[in-house]
Amino acid sequence: MPVYFLSLSFQSCKQNAAAFTIPVKAVIETKKAVCCESNIPSRFHFLGDKKIENPLPSRTASHAGMVWIRSGTFMMGADNRQASADEYPKHKVTVNGFWIDATVVTNGQFEKFVKATGYLTTAERKPNWDELKKQVPPGTPKPDDSLLVAASLVFNPPKHAVDLNDYSQWWAWKKGADWKHPHGPGSNIKGKENYPVVHVSWFDAMAYCKWAGKRLPTEAEWEWAARGGLTNAIYPWGNEPVDAGKPKANTWQGHFPDNNTVADKFYYTSPVKSFPANGYGLYDMAGNVWEWCADYYNNKYYETVNKPGGVNNPKGPANSFDPDEPYAKKRVIRGGSFLCNDSYCSGYRVARRMKSTEDSGLEHLGFRCVQD
Repeated sequence: MPVYFLSLSFQSCKQNAAAFTIPVKAVIETKKAVCCESNIPSRFHFLGDKKIENPLPSRTASHAGMVWIRSGTFMMGADNRQASADEYPKHKVTVNGFWIDATVVTNGQFEKFVKATGYLTTAERKPNWDELKKQVPPGTPKPDDSLLVAASLVFNPPKHAVDLNDYSQWWAWKKGADWKHPHGPGSNIKGKENYPVVHVSWFDAMAYCKWAGKRLPTEAEWEWAARGGLTNAIYPWGNEPVDAGKPKANTWQGHFPDNNTVADKFYYTSPVKSFPANGYGLYDMAGNVWEWCADYYNNKYYETVNKPGGVNNPKGPANSFDPDEPYAKKRVIRGGSFLCNDSYCSGYRVARRMKSTEDSGLEHLGFRCVQD
């Protein structure tokens, strides 16, 4: 069925995988089972402006605000029955020591980068259809030019219970939404300098890293750091369920997506360091915003590195492949977000894998940097 769309791909929780697309008009013509941490919109692949490809000014890197993570060996992958197919098999991985940001990159930090370089994010640029159509099945019709505008996807909560098969009930393609306007026109980040920057694509994150003299973490580095020194724990804090005891992360409490009880005091994103750090002193390794990793996503990648002696410093597959969207080039994202709820998804598990196209930028996706 032809539709005008932004590409989306998801893996549903509880072993129920699904893939779907979101129309630019926010009208859903195909409905399949989804879960909230799978609801990762993928924006147009825009490479038309040379500013994205040209090297940006770098500055001398500093370890300020970073934590040293020692080298070590761990079992990477599925930890409990909530695991999806791409988290198997659990396999031995060794990583070298590295520095990692204690928090995700904040609005204040990203603003300094933009002021220093004049950089424009993907969400601030008009999409290029010639590049977009490379990500979708041949013959997909071009959207109307009025829809190909600088925009991004924002969370649009309904006021009543909705059919969870119809994700258009809580996502909206909104013109003017970007890192400076996280909820769309009329919103701003004034007074939110210490909140995570969002609506940043993988390209945007890479540009920031280059300027800062850093890089994005590999998927293996991210998981090793997220585990915080615990062995085979489900979450960064251990095995206690997310909603048991005191709030441990910024997640969704209540009935998704219409009723958040705000037991953790935050409806949308929260300031960094609002919740306890893990054993390595890292904040928000679960919840708040998803985080970009350097690796391509391939659903069968773990099978290729599952060796008796383990694998050292894996960098991810050579090529991207997602059977749900075989034409799209995707990168791994980790950590879950403020939209994750344990009755509906488990994005904040340390082993949970998700993916999105490199040009994706949305309201619950950010990043943190590492350095050797």
